Amino acid sequence: MLDPATVQLHFADLQEGIIELSGTTPPATIRQSIGFLTHLAQLLDTPVTVSAAPRPGGTAVIKEASLPTEPVFVRSGPCAWDDAATRQAITAQRRKNLAICGVTSEIVVLHTALDAIAAGFEVSVLLDACGGLSPRTEQAAFRQIEAAGGRITSVVSFATDLVRNFTTPMGREVIVALHDLIQQPTYEPAR
Repeated sequence: MLDPATVQLHFADLQEGIIELSGTTPPATIRQSIGFLTHLAQLLDTPVTVSAAPRPGGTAVIKEASLPTEPVFVRSGPCAWDDAATRQAITAQRRKNLAICGVTSEIVVLHTALDAIAAGFEVSVLLDACGGLSPRTEQAAFRQIEAAGGRITSVVSFATDLVRNFTTPMGREVIVALHDLIQQPTYEPAR
């Protein structure tokens, strides 16, 4: 069981024009999963870092991943861990369980996960919030992450590992959000 007090999230390259490159998870599913994760992070007071690839005209982070109180770290290369500001924001949290999602699985997710594992983090990759170039290449990236000690899981499995009691007020909010995630074509948290 994951302790929410030890977990943080990292969203990588969840940008307009990039998530559409996913050849594995449909962009609508990525958006839905990220919307749920953003809501879950707010419910559980879980820190989230957002990194982005440099793009002409700005970062264009998808609205589902936009956190008004958090900066977007623009990197110069394929790995969020290589960017000193991003790495510092993650390590400053002192939460050793890092859940990563983004596009593409074979580039930013893979390299960030491997470097975070090497730095001593316990890494989970949330596959339905990731997009790969092709099923074959994405699976190769996931195998590399698992071989290094990372865990590949789903958004729903991750959430239910964090919140195991659905009879508490927090648990009820999470189970309602999970039902919304499963039932709605585009996730919008219940108001």
